[in-house]
Amino acid sequence: MLRLFGIDNGVIREIEGTAEELADNLATADWIDAHEPDERERTLLQKLLHGDVPEFEEVEEIEASARCFVDQAGIHVHSLFVTHSEGRHATISVACILQRKRLITIREGDVADFRLMRMRARRGQIEARSPAELLVTLFEQKLENHADTLEDLHRQLEDVSYLVLEDEDAELNEAIEQLARLEDSNGKIRLCLMDSQRDISFLLRHLRKDPEHADTLREIMRDVETLMSHTAFLFDKINFLMDSTQGFINIEQNQIIKIFSIAAVVFLPPTLVASIYGMNFKVMPELDWLLGYPMAIGLMIMAGIAPYLYFKTKNWL
Repeated sequence: MLRLFGIDNGVIREIEGTAEELADNLATADWIDAHEPDERERTLLQKLLHGDVPEFEEVEEIEASARCFVDQAGIHVHSLFVTHSEGRHATISVACILQRKRLITIREGDVADFRLMRMRARRGQIEARSPAELLVTLFEQKLENHADTLEDLHRQLEDVSYLVLEDEDAELNEAIEQLARLEDSNGKIRLCLMDSQRDISFLLRHLRKDPEHADTLREIMRDVETLMSHTAFLFDKINFLMDSTQGFINIEQNQIIKIFSIAAVVFLPPTLVASIYGMNFKVMPELDWLLGYPMAIGLMIMAGIAPYLYFKTKNWL
C-alpha cells in the first residue's frame, strides 16, 4: 500500500486519489510511504528510484555499509523502529530514501510512529518545508515514541518492584516472567537507540549544508544519549529485582528444606526407640512388664518432644 503526502504551505497533507491517479500523484508527492508494496506499486517506485526497490531482506542487513549509504537514488538510511504486538515489543527495519524532491519510506510491518505521523498529517500538525526536514521530523517522532515506551516500562517495573519487595503473597515465578519481558523490551529499545545514533551521525555528515537541520539532529543526538542512560538504569534495576526474586525463591526453598530436616531430626529418636523394641531377641525384660508398652510409647513421645523443645530454645523454628 502506498500513502502519499505533500507539503502545502509548510504543512504536511495527505494526498487522496484513486488507483488510476496514483502514477500522477507519485510524481508530485513529497513523501511516499510504502507499506508492503505489491508488484505494481514496486514498478512505479522503481521509476522514481531509477533502480530496484530494496527487498525486505536487504533492509534487515546489519552491516553499517548496507544500512547507511548514498547512490544514484538518493541518501539511504535503514533505521530500526519499535513495534508492539501481543504484549511484546519487536523491531522493524524501515528503508528511508531521501531524494531532492521527495522522501520514500519502505517497510514491511505496521509501525506506531507512522500511524501517528499519518494522524498528525490529517490534522495539519506536522510542519515541514522540505523532504529532508520531514525525515528529521520522523526521527524526532521516533525518539518521542522511545521515550514514552521507556516511561511505560519504568511504570511496569515499579509495579514488579512492589510485587517482589513488598507483597508477601506475590507469585515470584510470575514476577520473573514479567522481568524477563521487561528486559527484552528494554534491550530492543536500546538496540533502536544505538541504531539511531549511527543514522543521525550519517545524516549530520550529509545534511551539514543546512544549519537548521544540523542543529535539530544534534539535539536529537543528545536526546538519544539521555535515553541510552535511562535504558542502562532500567537494566540495572531489572537485574537487581531479578537477583532479589531469585534470592527470595531460594529462601523459600531453604525454609521448606529446613522444615523437612527438623522433622527428620524430631522423629529420629522415636524411630530409634521403636526399632530397639522391635528387635526379636529372646530375652527382653520389658516384654513381660505390665506397663512395658505404655512406657515404650511414653519414651518415644518424650524422645520426639525433647529435640523440638531444644530447637525452639535455639530459635531454629
